[in-house]
Amino acid sequence: MTEISVRSSAFNHGDPIPAVYTCHGRNVPPPLTWTAPEQATALALIVDDPDAPSGLFTHWVVSNIPPTTTSTEEGQTPPGGVVSLNSADKAEYFGPCPPAGTGVHHYRFILYALSRPVPVDSRTAPNDARTAIVDASLGDGQLIGTYTVD
Repeated sequence: MTEISVRSSAFNHGDPIPAVYTCHGRNVPPPLTWTAPEQATALALIVDDPDAPSGLFTHWVVSNIPPTTTSTEEGQTPPGGVVSLNSADKAEYFGPCPPAGTGVHHYRFILYALSRPVPVDSRTAPNDARTAIVDASLGDGQLIGTYTVD
């Protein structure tokens, strides 16, 4: 399998996410670019926070992105993608928003190459969408950014 890379012109892997992409800024997704293997029939993107005090918090789920799509602009959903519910029960991007005093949170922008489109829609719960995505996954790549509130 070809390695899947995910990058952003707004921050480098392991670096802080600019506040504009968080709940303290404009709360819009950052620009992203990626590569995916030729055998992928669809792509999916999950943004989550494994450091959330109540357990894994899913910030954004976009499935069934056409495999020819290789980027998304600031503030945009990947063209052709289907947005499912996040952990805030909304079918939209919800930027980093850690509770104050909980330390550094690591936000994973995970791109999955899928062997088939997944049966999700705007009412699919985040865990159900994640299960469908992982079940259809040929592999994944990720970009990690950090954010903290004192």
